[in-house]
Amino acid sequence: MSAAPVSIAVFEFLDNTHQEIQSQIKLLHALVDAIENEGLNQANRARARRVLDYFNGEARQHHLDEEKHIFPALLVSQDAEIVQATEHLIQDHGWLEENWIQIAPSLEAATGGNLWFDTAELRHALEVFEALYLDHILLEESIAYPEAKKRLAALDTAGMGREMAKRRALKHNEVRSRT
Repeated sequence: MSAAPVSIAVFEFLDNTHQEIQSQIKLLHALVDAIENEGLNQANRARARRVLDYFNGEARQHHLDEEKHIFPALLVSQDAEIVQATEHLIQDHGWLEENWIQIAPSLEAATGGNLWFDTAELRHALEVFEALYLDHILLEESIAYPEAKKRLAALDTAGMGREMAKRRALKHNEVRSRT
């Protein structure tokens, strides 16, 4: 297999994750609406668990993928705009994590049937989270990924893909062993 198709597959995987993140954010909006209208019935508790697990797992793994495999190639660029955009993206990961840390306890409570949180505050935190994620994804897909594709096209990125898959399998097994 040639290097370029593997590189493209890695970026397709990353792009697909962006689409899934956006879907999960929509689910979270719908969940907040459902909690306000229906309370914490079994279906809403299960939806809260799925969204919580996604952002605690796959979304964090996605950020790690980028920080480990994509951003290093961009940080060594001679183009100051690329370096600045990459530094901004790394900073975004920190802000996204902080926003998630604000949202996650409410969802954790919801999974247990506890409605101690204020849904208006959760909705506001979600709006901030969504806005930051959408800006972040736009910057990645418009500047970072196209530049990284050029830089990584000459490399065999199969190892990159294997590392991503292995880390997810280990994380999945950790989660399963706790349940």
